[in-house]
Amino acid sequence: MPERLDPVDVVTVGAGWTGGIVAKELAEDGKQVVSIERGRDRSPDDYLTMHNELRYALRYEMFQDLSKGTLTFRLDPDDEALPMRQLGSFLPGKGVGGAGVHWNGQTWRFLPYDFQIRSKTLDRYGPEKIPDDMLLQDWGITYEELRPYYREFEKMAGISGNAGNIEGNIQDEGNPFEGPRKIDYPTEAMITTPVLERFMDAAASQGNHPFMAPSANLSEPYTNPDGVARGPCQYCGYCERFGCEWGAKTDPTVTVLPVAEETGNFELRTHCDVRRLQYDEQKGRVTGVKYVDTRDNTVYIQPAETVALTAYALWNVKLLLLSGIGEPYDPENPEDSGNVGKNYCYQNFGGSATGFFDDEEWNLYMGAGALGAAADDWNGDNFDHTDLDFIHGGNIAITQTGKRPIANNASPPDLDRSWGSEFKRASLKYHNSSVGISAQGAVLPHRTNYLDLDPNYTDEWGDPLLRMTFDWTENDKKLAEFEGERCAEIMEAMNPTKMQVSKTVVGQDESYDIRPYQSTHNTGGAIMGPNSDVSVVNSYLQCWDAENLFIPGASAFAHNSGYNPTGTVGALAYRAADGMKQYFKRPRMLD
Repeated sequence: MPERLDPVDVVTVGAGWTGGIVAKELAEDGKQVVSIERGRDRSPDDYLTMHNELRYALRYEMFQDLSKGTLTFRLDPDDEALPMRQLGSFLPGKGVGGAGVHWNGQTWRFLPYDFQIRSKTLDRYGPEKIPDDMLLQDWGITYEELRPYYREFEKMAGISGNAGNIEGNIQDEGNPFEGPRKIDYPTEAMITTPVLERFMDAAASQGNHPFMAPSANLSEPYTNPDGVARGPCQYCGYCERFGCEWGAKTDPTVTVLPVAEETGNFELRTHCDVRRLQYDEQKGRVTGVKYVDTRDNTVYIQPAETVALTAYALWNVKLLLLSGIGEPYDPENPEDSGNVGKNYCYQNFGGSATGFFDDEEWNLYMGAGALGAAADDWNGDNFDHTDLDFIHGGNIAITQTGKRPIANNASPPDLDRSWGSEFKRASLKYHNSSVGISAQGAVLPHRTNYLDLDPNYTDEWGDPLLRMTFDWTENDKKLAEFEGERCAEIMEAMNPTKMQVSKTVVGQDESYDIRPYQSTHNTGGAIMGPNSDVSVVNSYLQCWDAENLFIPGASAFAHNSGYNPTGTVGALAYRAADGMKQYFKRPRMLD
């Protein structure tokens, strides 16, 4: 029998960005908070010897052990799904801080268009613009409503950048297409390197409006509103797949989690795997969580007044399905089925151009995860789609993340293999003389792209694995082709000696391939919306089927935008924490 513990006010299932923000906000409000994390504790002390590319970047030290828990995958509902046995397309993390420890730090606000995408598409182009199988919907919240929560996340994190739009006034620097801000970024933009200057000059010559990208790698010393002081980035080039020993890359273990702990109202339980949310369907409430301490396999029930489901996006959906909360989505009957698992979306890195410069070299071994320049002219609905056979777009950018010796070995297009002595010579020649431009495109929901439970395969506890059904759509492919042409135009203006262009989704001509790494930007499955007919949670991330359950995170995205998701994940976490505070004052469905 499980051991039943004393009740607490709040349980968070996971201690990454969403769990950390909710924990800090509610602990500061005087609530007793327990965060349950399946991995181990960690802090910058653990990152002091992390500049080991083989161990961390290629052997995935910080990521999930797929021999204990994975997912199954198929391209089409008629296919048989098979387990993902090797990490590839995306890299779910494990440990305190979650993906907020090993991310690059690229931090964006979604466009106002994103939150009202269906309404705005219908208004501008009419219903014929939306394909029959595209489950496009508004988010149930506007950019204006989410704007203060974006600001709160950026101030806590110390995001570096230049504002492009302050209360409708377009600024000389920054992104002129962004939604209006109340104030500028907390810290100045990162340094502009010669390669980034070259990109911005070339992009501007093609009529684009380039700017330095916003970054969670601090550009200067910063003390946030919680009193957390951190130093600036050293441009070491070890961000993605690594923790930052300097603390310059914002992560939950150096910001929100220590503040939560200082309140005396917070307890972190590591090496504990939540298997179920305890759900009373008749009352429409969760009563707590059931979890296993994996060190001795003891099973516990932790009662709670409220639960924040703050695991990784995919595992949020799995826990809802295992716990019987909400109705599962059915692709054969989407209009009358449930919504749990619906609108799974990924990220479309469609369209890219790589330039090789025979007579120029830059210090490309230096860099930072979010050191880059971008142009938003071809993102969202910033351009006219009337005569185009797709909607949305992508953020076109160049990043100087720091070339590492094993993974970053560029070879020119006239060398058609990635092995042998000729390849080695080319890799040495172009290591500091080749750069890439890529478009990070939106992925819009499709009827047959969804998540459910696999009927055949189980995890280490005997529970069904999550099953992913996903493939690129015609919208994805047309978007990639268009964005690839834009990347090529900018790269050509950078005047390389040789150039290689891709106009397909991550080089994939037809179907999605789960094997090569693309991005850990998995979204959807527990989406937000205006009512329970089309969504799992409301605008406060409160579950329609369990009023004391809040589910922030990328699982709430009704589609994926042309940006990295973390800025919006952070904003939604602050929104959810606000909703939980209101709920404690008067329990009810919020509006």
